[in-house]
Amino acid sequence: MGPLFGVVLGLILAVASPAHNNCTCATNKWTVCAQDGPGNCMCRMVGSDHRVDCSTLTSKCFLMKAEMTPLKEKRFWRPPHGLSDSDGIYNPDCEDSGVFKARQCNQSNTCWCVNTAGLRRTEKGDKSLSCSELVRTRWIYIELTHKRSSSAFDAPDVAKALTHLFESRYKLHPKYIAAIKYDPPLIQIRLDQSQKPRWDVDIADVAYYFEKDVNNDSIFHPNSKLTVSVNGDALAIEKLWIYYVDEKPPQFCMRQLAAGISAVVTVVVLTAGVGIAVLLTLRWLHTRKYKKFDSKEMGEIKAPSLE
Repeated sequence: MGPLFGVVLGLILAVASPAHNNCTCATNKWTVCAQDGPGNCMCRMVGSDHRVDCSTLTSKCFLMKAEMTPLKEKRFWRPPHGLSDSDGIYNPDCEDSGVFKARQCNQSNTCWCVNTAGLRRTEKGDKSLSCSELVRTRWIYIELTHKRSSSAFDAPDVAKALTHLFESRYKLHPKYIAAIKYDPPLIQIRLDQSQKPRWDVDIADVAYYFEKDVNNDSIFHPNSKLTVSVNGDALAIEKLWIYYVDEKPPQFCMRQLAAGISAVVTVVVLTAGVGIAVLLTLRWLHTRKYKKFDSKEMGEIKAPSLE
């Protein structure tokens, strides 16, 4: 009985060891995972310690917070590309559900309102700034170009391949893919999600994952790289642009717009003034030269009469 028990115990340990090593989150590399009971792998976010559902995408807010975590608090390498936008890098405040808080602030007590994609939609203010609601990003327009190949792709095949990509890799239901237009080498994709049930992924998260994939900074497991093929031929994405449209227009104050217009007007006026000054100077020099030449000629004509 003793040797048999040892063999059984060895088999159990042999099976358990690979399971422990495979305790990773396939959809999120910014996690720390550990066995939480037999056959149960629990993963938590770096930076916020929130539990992660690895069967779907992680919210953009949690991902941004993880990327802003100092290197010493991580257990793996820091990616070479940090998160940046027109306002620079910031460490977001997230709700427990993973959505952005409507008001975001930085270390210098500067605050602003954001949409569900975490993008600024108001001017910056102090901590007295009030953000009454988190405005939803309803439409996302994605434009990308692919490297030219010897054989052109058919538009229906491109649409089918990208629809499959968004559904299988990013867990996005096809009903949220409003349109895909192909005009080689430009591909336009419109995502439309006026409302999001709890069980569906957010199109803002999908766009963030997709952007990271294209920029070779995938959020998925490091061994999971983006590959897109159309009927067996690789679709190599070259450039990418993403545009976000909210349910309500942004609330930037007119004084910022007025300041921009004032700056443009100042530049135009200064340029015009310099141009006019140059023209007047050239005209004055031309007139002065003509008068000198005329005086010289008159002197030469009158000289014989003086003798």
